[in-house]
Amino acid sequence: MPDEDLMLAYAQGDAAAFDVLYARHEAALYRFVRRLLGTGLSAQADEVFQEAWLRIVTARHAFRAEGASWRAWAYTIAHNLAMDRLRVSGRELSVDVAEDGEDALDWLAAHVEQVAPSTEDQAFWRAAGAQLLHCLDALPAAQRAAFLLHHEDGATVEDLAQRLALPFETAKSRLRYALQKLRGCMGAYLAPLGAAR
Repeated sequence: MPDEDLMLAYAQGDAAAFDVLYARHEAALYRFVRRLLGTGLSAQADEVFQEAWLRIVTARHAFRAEGASWRAWAYTIAHNLAMDRLRVSGRELSVDVAEDGEDALDWLAAHVEQVAPSTEDQAFWRAAGAQLLHCLDALPAAQRAAFLLHHEDGATVEDLAQRLALPFETAKSRLRYALQKLRGCMGAYLAPLGAAR
C-alpha cells in the first residue's frame, strides 16, 4: 500500500496503517534528522525525531494525497524542526569524527556506487565515511539541508525550492555550493581511489 494511502487510512482511524508507515520510514527519517543536526547536536536527534513523528501524527488530518508525496511531506516537517533547532542553538558547526562508522560506510558506499567493499578496503571506506560526515558537518546548515533533501530524499531542485520556500535559483545555488564544498573536502581523500582505477 502506498505511503499516501496509509496516511489517509491512519487519518480515518486505522492505527495499523500508521505502524506500517513508521516501520517503513523510521530508520531513514532518523538518519536524515541526525545528519541535518550534525555531530554537534547529535544528542538532540532523538528529540527532534520524536517531535517530527508527533507533528506527523497531529497533522494527519491536514495531509492531502494530491499534494506532495507523504515522504516529501514528512521530510519537510523533520527538516523544519531540525532547522529550528539549529537556529535556536546558534552554534557554530563543529567537526567531530562520526560515532557510527558502519552507518557512514553504508551511506558513502551507496553514493559512490560501491556495493560492498572488499575486506581489505573496509578501513579505507570507514575512514572515508567518517571524512564525509566531517565534510557534511562543515557545511552551513542551509547547504547541508539542501544536499540531504536532494540525496537522501531524492528531491529535485524544484522540490527543494518549494519545500524550503526559496526561489528556484537560491535552492539551485545552495545545492551547487554544497556539492562543490563536498567535492573539495572529499577530493583529496578519494584521489588515491581514482588513481587506482
